[in-house]
Amino acid sequence: MKESQSILFFLRGYIFMVFIFVFSPILASFVFSFNSDRFPSLPLGHFTLKWYETIFKDPDIWDAFGVSVMVSVIVGMISTFIGFCTAYTDFRYRFFGKNIYLALALLPPTIPLVIMGLSMLALLSRVGMSGEVHSIIVSHVVLCSPFAMAIVRMRLAQMDPQLEAAAWNLGATQWRTMSSIILPFTYPAIISALCLTMAVSFDEFAVAWFVSGLNKTVPVIILEILQGNVDPQINAIGTLVFIISITLVVIAQIIFMTRSTENAHGSRI
Repeated sequence: MKESQSILFFLRGYIFMVFIFVFSPILASFVFSFNSDRFPSLPLGHFTLKWYETIFKDPDIWDAFGVSVMVSVIVGMISTFIGFCTAYTDFRYRFFGKNIYLALALLPPTIPLVIMGLSMLALLSRVGMSGEVHSIIVSHVVLCSPFAMAIVRMRLAQMDPQLEAAAWNLGATQWRTMSSIILPFTYPAIISALCLTMAVSFDEFAVAWFVSGLNKTVPVIILEILQGNVDPQINAIGTLVFIISITLVVIAQIIFMTRSTENAHGSRI
């Protein structure tokens, strides 16, 4: 008993240290975004909002945020739709080459982002689509769709596969079954997938840097600022990006876990 408690205490301490290691740079960036000194050094200067005021007055940064928000929303909707269709196909149908189908569907996130960016640039340039906002959208949809597919498929795995057959036997068409059973059941996963793919698209840098041209997203403009000199604006921009991204991820996780827990309790009852 004492040995198991010691192991549990060790594991909790280890996880705590991992979280400290991961989030310390983010916390440092947050603290320095309110520091009056130009360079991130100790001791800290006085509290200031100067760096936030600077970025809010910069039209290039506003344009970058506008592009990032527009791209992430469109990418989230398209990726979620594609992910849902892919997940439902895997859930409902058996066909020759299904394993290859799933492997290809889940392949993009495993490809190094630099390779992905170069490949998308070569493809889009060949068809005359490079350097535009829709270039970023197409590239991010390819990258984000597998995440949506994985989330929706996990949700579908919790559903009794006989529910559809029961609805068909009662006279419902396939479209009526989809709208009355499948979509309501997968709704939490769909919202979670939408939030997660938006967060991934909003944060993504490497692929966007290759295909964006003059349509800069927030991560791309951060790199451009860093190439000039050490600018404390980066801490302010990074803090805003982190808050937006982590908010989307937390919302996705809460919705997915809450509805899954409710269904688990309902199935026990």
